[in-house]
Amino acid sequence: MDTNAQHFWTGCNESELRFQRCAVCNNAQFFPRGHCLICSSDHVEWQTSKGIGTIYSATRVERAPTDEFRALAPYAIALVDLDEGVRLMAHANLTLKIGDRVRVTFFAHHNRSIPRFEPL
Repeated sequence: MDTNAQHFWTGCNESELRFQRCAVCNNAQFFPRGHCLICSSDHVEWQTSKGIGTIYSATRVERAPTDEFRALAPYAIALVDLDEGVRLMAHANLTLKIGDRVRVTFFAHHNRSIPRFEPL
């Protein structure tokens, strides 16, 4: 696993939703990279999100793509705009719709803590 991704997943295991911010241009970004997408600086730093945001888009998954997630179906996947300025994809409560305010929680699945958004 990529070291940037590992830092994200370690955060999830500690109930922290982590993202990167560029120390040069202040760009907030997700998913993790070794450089800033805006200015290409390699001075990106990890920050912990407050885990609050707004649903940008959501879909209901009826047929899981792998055996690992089959037991969870049906489940929702959402794009969430975090208040810190990044958008990420994560599991979500099935009742959520576009524009809903949400907060992150975490659930254990196959020896990993996975982020899931719930109504605020």
